[in-house]
Amino acid sequence: MSAGEPLVFVVDDDASVRDAMGSLMRSIGLSVMSFGSAAEFLEFKRPDAPACLVLDVRMPGLSGLDLQRELRRSGSGIPIIFITGHGDIPMTVEAMKAGATEFLTKPFRDQQLLDAIQLAVTQDRKAREDRVGLSDLIRLHQTLTSREREVMALVVAGLLNKQIAGRLGTTEITVKVHRGRVMEKMKAGSLAELVNSAMRLGIATAQHS
Repeated sequence: MSAGEPLVFVVDDDASVRDAMGSLMRSIGLSVMSFGSAAEFLEFKRPDAPACLVLDVRMPGLSGLDLQRELRRSGSGIPIIFITGHGDIPMTVEAMKAGATEFLTKPFRDQQLLDAIQLAVTQDRKAREDRVGLSDLIRLHQTLTSREREVMALVVAGLLNKQIAGRLGTTEITVKVHRGRVMEKMKAGSLAELVNSAMRLGIATAQHS
């Protein structure tokens, strides 16, 4: 398995189900790892790659819902696809409210499972890219001086250079210099890009109707 290649984890206490799902997924080129219990999965150190978890609801020991709660407590954002032969509405609602991607009740079509896996892996890949992108933005923001951070906050709040100069007690020319440095350091090609970066960083921006 190469770095970045998606991986599907299957957790089900029924070996025949694990084998059948593994064969189905491998037939379309997916990499699969199977586990017979939730505890076994929790002990495994997962590789840093896009992934999803196909999880049986009812299992001896930790149930699928128990595993979902444990993963949430640990901060794991791996997308979960629940499968069950004994689903009911309250169980489905609980799983979906806790962030499950899909809840499939047996018997389901192979394509339903494969479609759910594709969606889950895509979601996980995007979430990973977003986390990396946010880390990069935080790093860029940390390169700004305290005054440049002040200028950035006021720019994205919608103030004009003249207004910023008055707020900071400096000249408009100085504000333009700081603003240029902010754009360069934040790698923003436009005000819209700077505002988008500020929003991702949690910096208040101007509200436009």
